[in-house]
Amino acid sequence: MAGQTILLADDDAAIRMVLNQALSRAGYEVRPTGNISTMWNWVTRGEGDILITDVSMPDGNAFDVMPKIKKLRPDLPIVVMSAQNTFMTAIRASEMGAYEYLPKPFDITEVLAVVGRALAEAKRPAPDRRQEDQGENMPLVGRSAAMQDIYRALARLMQTDLTVMVTGESGTGKELVAKALHNFGKRKNGPFVAINMAAIPRDLIEAELFGHEKGAFTGATSRSSGRFEQAEGGTLFLDEIGDMPMDAQTRLLRVLQEGEYTMVGGRTAIKTDVRIVAATHRDLSQLIRQGLFREDLYYRLNVVPIRLPPLRERIDDVPDLSASFLKAAQRENEAPKVLSSDALKLMQQYHWPGNVRELENLVRRLAALYVDEVISLEIVQNELNLADRANFSSKPGPADIVTVIESDLAELFREYEPNLPPAGVYQRIIDKVEVPLISTVLNLCAGNQIKAAELLGLNRNTLRKKIRGHGIEIVKQSRQLG
Repeated sequence: MAGQTILLADDDAAIRMVLNQALSRAGYEVRPTGNISTMWNWVTRGEGDILITDVSMPDGNAFDVMPKIKKLRPDLPIVVMSAQNTFMTAIRASEMGAYEYLPKPFDITEVLAVVGRALAEAKRPAPDRRQEDQGENMPLVGRSAAMQDIYRALARLMQTDLTVMVTGESGTGKELVAKALHNFGKRKNGPFVAINMAAIPRDLIEAELFGHEKGAFTGATSRSSGRFEQAEGGTLFLDEIGDMPMDAQTRLLRVLQEGEYTMVGGRTAIKTDVRIVAATHRDLSQLIRQGLFREDLYYRLNVVPIRLPPLRERIDDVPDLSASFLKAAQRENEAPKVLSSDALKLMQQYHWPGNVRELENLVRRLAALYVDEVISLEIVQNELNLADRANFSSKPGPADIVTVIESDLAELFREYEPNLPPAGVYQRIIDKVEVPLISTVLNLCAGNQIKAAELLGLNRNTLRKKIRGHGIEIVKQSRQLG
């Protein structure tokens, strides 16, 4: 692809310089500019083989001209960069027909890879559709690096029907991800139906999912539709899929394989057209080893895995999340409130065992109970109960590994009270530790598995087996540019 021309639009001279150097070394001809008007003139004259553009520039917003560019030159791939880094930025870039969205700071190696793919692939005109910026009403909030990866994955999934498995601790917002996939996807005009497996008696789950005919069991006095029928043409969210009993798992597998099901007590197969999004806070690989979850069903559901990080791993998002919850309280007729900077710093030292749900409950409680416009450090200290030192760190940042393991074990034992959890607690913890350990070392080794295996002290084949077993994505990385 060397010799092809890249149009580069960014008002940051340092970013233009570094990208210009990197792309020129790769053999491309680069035409940089710091404004939209020059970029638009180049595009209208038919120049350039690909456009890389920042969103906000002194003379306008790239999103305002992208529909015109896609109409005039539908085959011109556009790579959008932005330091705003919100969920709606990623979604809007996708809906505008961008080939790729790159949040700042970005990886130079990734930019080169994206440009290479864009120029190599056959281009298809993207639909010219706009989604108005919903500002305060964004379904997902946060600008951390962990959330940027999720935004980009969701943006790519919006116009597909691929089955998605969302994993994460309780309170991380798994249903919000499912609703975002539905509300901004191709099935947004259809119904969104959610069912929580843990909240339904196990002997009624099949009837809840697939419906039942009159007389199918004692008390079935009339025909009743199930969640699959209710979700027809839309999205079915299967929350806490790890709590689904084996019989229901078998029936669900048939639906995923054959696209049809039968009602409880029924004989006629019913065709179904729904998108499945499943979620769990449990370790399904552990349940498979215990014989409590079907491995073939797991692979059917885990087509696209999305892991939602706990709040302690995205602690930089606490201010944005808190502001969003305070604005929501204000829309519900609460007086406007803000958190003092000291209060926010303290909140960023807390480990949030209840994750985003716990943060939301705290902020909404603060907005309702305290009359001061500025919520002080002392108020937050009282609410968080500083006597419980186990949930605080000495400085802002993620919890240390011992605290994380202790917190996870405490949550596991609470989940099964008054009984003990099933056997296999040791392997559950080992699996949870292995994933971030291997992922981090792979990233530090720029994706080189030989170097990673040597650094970890593992046999290369053992490392590869663990990568496959955990579904770890290998990402080539280099230094960051901001």
